[in-house]
Amino acid sequence: MILDQRSLKRLEGVHEDLVAVVKRAAELTDQPFIVTEGLRSIERQKKLVAAGASTTMRSRHLTGHAVDLAAFIDLDGSGDYTSGDNIRWDWPLYSKIASFMKTASQQLDIPIEWGGDWVSFKDGPHYQLSWKDYPIA
Repeated sequence: MILDQRSLKRLEGVHEDLVAVVKRAAELTDQPFIVTEGLRSIERQKKLVAAGASTTMRSRHLTGHAVDLAAFIDLDGSGDYTSGDNIRWDWPLYSKIASFMKTASQQLDIPIEWGGDWVSFKDGPHYQLSWKDYPIA
């Protein structure tokens, strides 16, 4: 799978190591996905926290150390990644994407964390570079 132009645009400002993992996962996957968000503004983060879609103002999105991916199912055969009807939120799809992201991470020796592995506030679309290996100064 090749990432579409919108996904590539959303990777702008994201740490190059995480971009490399996303691109490698896209090459490996049999579950197409798009990048829905990379680098995030403080204003957007405040809105997401207020809406309950995030729990922290210390999001790795604020520094370009996180991305959100969404599963794509070509329901109408159009190949259109931009159609909201083709974006799916079914949990098994996110476990599948995670397996490819983790494989890409291992192949490139770039440690990542998946929000779906978190004990509380599971976040299936979320991937970030580890705090331990990529601290913020």
